[in-house]
Amino acid sequence: MLTILAAIFVFGVLVTVHEFGHFITAKMTGMRVDEFAIGFGPKIYQQKDGETLYSLRAIPLGGYNKIAGMDPDDPVEPNAFNSKPIPARMLVILAGALMNFILPIILFSGIFMVEGRMQLVNEPVLGTVVDEMAAARAGLKAGDRIVTIDGKNVETWTDVVLNLRKAGTEEVTLTAERNGVLQTYKMTPMFDKDAGRPLIGVSPKFSKESLGFFGSIKEGFIYTKNIGLSMVSGLYKIVSGNAPADVAGPIGVAQMAGQVAEKGLLPLMNFVAFLSINLGVINLLPLPALDGGHFVLLLLEALRGKPLGGKAMTNIQMVGVALILALTVFSTFKDITR
Repeated sequence: MLTILAAIFVFGVLVTVHEFGHFITAKMTGMRVDEFAIGFGPKIYQQKDGETLYSLRAIPLGGYNKIAGMDPDDPVEPNAFNSKPIPARMLVILAGALMNFILPIILFSGIFMVEGRMQLVNEPVLGTVVDEMAAARAGLKAGDRIVTIDGKNVETWTDVVLNLRKAGTEEVTLTAERNGVLQTYKMTPMFDKDAGRPLIGVSPKFSKESLGFFGSIKEGFIYTKNIGLSMVSGLYKIVSGNAPADVAGPIGVAQMAGQVAEKGLLPLMNFVAFLSINLGVINLLPLPALDGGHFVLLLLEALRGKPLGGKAMTNIQMVGVALILALTVFSTFKDITR
């Protein structure tokens, strides 16, 4: 039940925020929005306010805007999407992804306000020791202070890192202090594929740093930017064949949402923020049926001086829908095999 509720919450927030971006900019640019719906399927509740019907539907895993003039077959009307200047239409198209970047900035900023930022304590003191790795097997424990590595004195955590890197996969001898008592430990670092270097399985201590209101907002911007750039880099590696296409579909996301929800509200908010950035990046890809593809068509219209024909637009949309369905089937298959 927790997994189901968490999945409904995550998908509901992401899609609602995305569609709200399209909705509010359409309203701001004078476009007629016939319906703003949260969910799909039969209507549970609806209310009309002005020209827009607001509805809540039975399947809470999505939502949509019905903006007049967005369908290639829609007539050109004064307040329709297809009658507005290209910059206004571009704004409406990009606003969904923009909201998916604004949401994590807000969420991350709130998390930093509550939790602060974990700051590295640059002392040679072990914060954690990973079970079943070299350091743990040798007998080191969290809180131990490293004094020497292979006979060389260390005074900072940076010294610890540099000396361990020099050792590579050769056996190292560490002298550590615990409760005022010095003891010697021998261990052999093991190469870790994910890290790309030999590790003994230790990490430094961290202290919590309060950032304040403006500091938290700044950190929220920086954190969102870094994750977004990391996702773009990851996508490039997948497309170029330098990384496996390890993707998660709706089932995988729902399962992860349930697991994160068990850890508490803040981890769930962090997960929503992460997925929101993901959704924003994916939607900006220049593929048919995605916002990025629609933006490219508007650029093409600006260069040609006229839009593509209705038949061409319909065919492009059909290709886009086919690609999305294929990706959904592929990712769902991956979810099931996992």
